[in-house]
Amino acid sequence: MLTKRIIPCLDVKEGRVVKGIQFVDLRDAGDPVELAAFYDEQGADELVFLDISASHEGRETMVEVVEEVAGKLAIPFTVGGGINSVDDMKRLLRAGADKVSMNTSAVLRPELIREGADFFGTQCIVVAVDAKWDEELESWRVYTHGGRRPTEREVIEWVKEAVALGAGEILLTSMDQDGEKTGFHVSLTKAVSEAVSVPVIASGGAGSKEHFYEIFVEGKADAALAASIFHYKETSVAEVKDYLKEKGLEIR
Repeated sequence: MLTKRIIPCLDVKEGRVVKGIQFVDLRDAGDPVELAAFYDEQGADELVFLDISASHEGRETMVEVVEEVAGKLAIPFTVGGGINSVDDMKRLLRAGADKVSMNTSAVLRPELIREGADFFGTQCIVVAVDAKWDEELESWRVYTHGGRRPTEREVIEWVKEAVALGAGEILLTSMDQDGEKTGFHVSLTKAVSEAVSVPVIASGGAGSKEHFYEIFVEGKADAALAASIFHYKETSVAEVKDYLKEKGLEIR
């Protein structure tokens, strides 16, 4: 069994880390460079950096901030936001990213996944999926542009297509659970994990160390991502890892 990973997430807007609830009501959570250094020291397995307004504002990711963050890290580092071409991927990988994450651009032009995988290898390509339950679909609907726009795509079909095109990992965010701190979305994560052959990172809803155990065991996630509970020191990466090890899980 693959060891489970704990991944803090930096949602960055205008050069600052922010956090909201269900993608709105954003509040400041600190400086991305300082937080990156803190999480590296804390024993995080990886770090995810998402420029959350880049696609919505139609601009490129903040390369200078990415370079500064990468300079503080000895752990794998995924960057997303505003990636629309192989050249954009090159720019971020040169700036210090280990992996690139695509959401809106991948949905609008799925071939971009294949182009990135062919050029850099599937291990570099993360497809981020913002999912929200939809009564009409009787399933989860894919959203783009930082959770602002619903699409015609159903989540399970989309993740299968993304992996077939070359996605090496799925970063799955439950918009229903995001920022609520009531726990990750177990049924959604389990459904996606069972549908694809690549690692699934669960995101949205972490409120306690117990929630991590639940998403690994019941949700079958390979990694769990959290933001506010780490940013606001409600728990720490080290505490979560110690708890999971006590429960017998294989942790990095």
